[in-house]
Amino acid sequence: MRREGSALRGVGVVMLKELADHFTSVLVVIMVVLVTLIAIVTVWLATEQIKDTTAEDPFLFLRLFTTSRDPLPSFVAFLSFLVPLIAICLGFDAINGEHNRRTLSRVMAQPIYRDALLFGKFAAGLVTLTICLTVLWALLIGFGLVRLGVAPNAEEISRALIFLMVTIAYAGVWLALALLASILFRSPATAALITLGLWLFLTLIWPAIWTALGPGVVAGFAPNASEEAVILATQYGSRASPSIMFGEVVLAILNPSTRSLGPIYLSQLQGAVVGAPLPLVESLTIAWGQIVGLIAGTILLFVAGYIVFQRQEIRA
Repeated sequence: MRREGSALRGVGVVMLKELADHFTSVLVVIMVVLVTLIAIVTVWLATEQIKDTTAEDPFLFLRLFTTSRDPLPSFVAFLSFLVPLIAICLGFDAINGEHNRRTLSRVMAQPIYRDALLFGKFAAGLVTLTICLTVLWALLIGFGLVRLGVAPNAEEISRALIFLMVTIAYAGVWLALALLASILFRSPATAALITLGLWLFLTLIWPAIWTALGPGVVAGFAPNASEEAVILATQYGSRASPSIMFGEVVLAILNPSTRSLGPIYLSQLQGAVVGAPLPLVESLTIAWGQIVGLIAGTILLFVAGYIVFQRQEIRA
């Protein structure tokens, strides 16, 4: 019981110290300012296009997140690309930076346990991301109120809040990956390059490779599989990319008319009105597997880093 109380106190101390470092880091400030400016420009262009949409749309406010206008993509597309970069910036030197500054052994000499150090650093990164994304979300909502002159209804706010929480979970995956790399590699440059390489591979290369080769691979392992089974297996394989899962959740939550994230069967269309929006609970049911996948990915990566860090030898 005494050790648990000490560890909890250590988590708070480490988290507060890391939070102060994050919010005074030039790199983090530049990334946040860049994302904010891009978001404002994107939403400004989106509102110009939304104004041409009929006011009878019950989910007009959600279009702020998904509407794109040439040459810029939508706000959600920018978040999908830039949120991992901010998360990686927060975590790639979390542990190896302490090694290189020779401060890790001094920290461990204090009444702070290894698990408290690791939990504190991860919690600080996640809290920093949560604060930044929440402020950005509130800024977008306020900007939309001013530009559109229409207040969002309760379901729109609920869907927007779920989108915010899912974005935080998506950022948590990349933060946990960056933290794992900082534990495995003593060089911050190596950890950053490997994490960025994995991000590019999982975001851009893996979906393209699996889309091209996946059906053949699945058919090779299961020659008698039906065409529908091959399509489903291929789709599940592409979900190894957190960006794909995040995009599918966004599609289900911010586009209420989405009835499936895979092949649509006739049974799903029976009694349905084409284009009619689904209730929030049904949209959550459609995307529940992807939401759980993002949370589970964060937990697995953090646990892997925790196990490796507990077994590492720390020298002065």
